[in-house]
Amino acid sequence: MAESWWKKSVIYQIYPRSFCDSNGDGVGDLNGIRSKLWYLEKLGVDVLWLSPVYRSPNADNGYDISDYYDISPEYGTMDEMKLLLQECRKRGIRIIMDLVVNHTSDEHRWFQEARRSKSSPYRDFYIWRPGKNGGPPNDLQSNFGGSAWEYTEETGEYYLHFYGKKQPDLNWENPALRREIWKMMNYWIDLGIGGFRMDVIDLIGKVPDRGIKENGPRLHEYLQEMNRETFGRKDLLTVGECWGATPEIGRLYSDPARHELSMIFQFEQIQLDKQPGGHRWDLKPLELPELKAVFNKWQQELEGHGWNSLFWSNHDLPRIVSRWGNDREYRVESAKMLATVLHGMKGTPYIYQGEELGMTNVPFSSPDDFTDVESRNVCAERRAAGYAEADILASLQAKARDNARTPMQWNATAQAGFTTGTPWYPVNPNYTAINAEQALADENSIFYYYQALIALRKTQPILTQGSFEPLLPDDPDIYAYLRRWNGKTWLVVCNFHQKQVTFCGKGRGRTILSNYPQPELADLQQLSLRPYEATIYEILEGEESS
Repeated sequence: MAESWWKKSVIYQIYPRSFCDSNGDGVGDLNGIRSKLWYLEKLGVDVLWLSPVYRSPNADNGYDISDYYDISPEYGTMDEMKLLLQECRKRGIRIIMDLVVNHTSDEHRWFQEARRSKSSPYRDFYIWRPGKNGGPPNDLQSNFGGSAWEYTEETGEYYLHFYGKKQPDLNWENPALRREIWKMMNYWIDLGIGGFRMDVIDLIGKVPDRGIKENGPRLHEYLQEMNRETFGRKDLLTVGECWGATPEIGRLYSDPARHELSMIFQFEQIQLDKQPGGHRWDLKPLELPELKAVFNKWQQELEGHGWNSLFWSNHDLPRIVSRWGNDREYRVESAKMLATVLHGMKGTPYIYQGEELGMTNVPFSSPDDFTDVESRNVCAERRAAGYAEADILASLQAKARDNARTPMQWNATAQAGFTTGTPWYPVNPNYTAINAEQALADENSIFYYYQALIALRKTQPILTQGSFEPLLPDDPDIYAYLRRWNGKTWLVVCNFHQKQVTFCGKGRGRTILSNYPQPELADLQQLSLRPYEATIYEILEGEESS
């Protein structure tokens, strides 16, 4: 497969509302991002993914867009967006925009026109159906809870919304709608962006009358048309959010011969700590062999036919060090271990803002403290179903999106240096101990460990081009694998848990990177791994690890 630039890149996701506030209104903004480019450049990332900054009424924190051609005033202006692009270019940093085209805001001009009359030229931009038996057209459910259909008095019909009722789904079967989307995408491409992250892109092929949400029959036809009409002629990065993807489906999206996307986000590993057959709010402990099986499958089945995105966290997921690490006495070690597991694999790594600092979940003490729209809906549904308050709280503490959306912790001053005003969302109270200023002053910090991992990816072809070979698939504590390239072999070995364990291999290895002090050369025949210990070794020539 061709060695595209994004295979050597490391992408940093910015949630603009919570990153850095430049004007004291409590909301992060574009000028705040621009003021921290030095920090991102120092970390070594070369692509910034911005969660939506388009004009929006913020019913879902910007994932409800009312104007694709304008910037939300709380974030700044289009001129400030152009200035950010210009400053990034100077530093060799690209920006990818969040492309939200499964739905718009109900305040978008298209929908405002569509709801007024069945004869509106924009009516068919959305999905409308008459009700049945005095109720919705069918029993499709919104991903935020409740019916996916909303009644409108103006025309006496229901419109489809797979998310909030202020987020009506677009009708991709309409070629006029698709032409408008191509026009909008080309506008941003012409401004000089580096690509798109495509929100819930696997839903655009929906067939609501047949109950089909993800992976509809025309989905890949639409993506190939998108490629042809927009980014296919440019050297851009495109990544699709695909909750229902399998490796077979992943190859359809990301095989270069198919002319669709660069890669996708698949979420199979993210669903391993829920009860089998249950909802993601029904918790169970993570079993390491299950996690390894999922990652190993994706590593092996996309080899030569696609490309993996590698991530632990994003704006919709809890903080990984709290989820699968130890955010107390081993926060630093476990954060570095989790980073090692991910960045050592084949694919393009994504870092969610604050992950490089080991930021943790927010310690709320009541379900009512969680204010995200999804959290509120889940809380209401579970209370109505009779769940105990303690169980509702435990689920939200573990997995609520709120955990990812607390302001970035820049320093130990008031409001973590995020704003001089009142932040839109409470700052995690541990900001006095966990912040960027502290991390930059500590040569052993999580930040510098991420910096080292990023530097390895940019300088060592074994990480971007080498084969992947899993080890110890059934071991309940050790995550280990080999990477091979041009006669060179690297061993990644990680203790995923707090107890001390032993790894038995062969030969000797030279230490490349570790989260504990290590000798330059190690005997791999019997490695005693401390809690959350993680090391990358180069196996010395003529020797091999099992």
